[in-house]
Amino acid sequence: MSKVEILADLPRLTRAERQEIRLRLAELDGDLWTDGEDPLTNADKALLETRLALYEKDPEAGGSWEEVETRIRARLKQ
Repeated sequence: MSKVEILADLPRLTRAERQEIRLRLAELDGDLWTDGEDPLTNADKALLETRLALYEKDPEAGGSWEEVETRIRARLKQ
């Protein structure tokens, strides 16, 4: 399967299937996603690991971007 075919098929996948692909890509890339010129501190890495674990435990717990944006805009108006 070519890259073009894979990219064309992505929108047809379920949310769970796309999540599985994201996790597999993260496994393959390891730490390559971080910028070597601006490395994360150990505290930053620990926070990301904690947040990722919470997300993996309950991916539906967070809000949509629309909900988050509404909350932020409401706070800014105060």
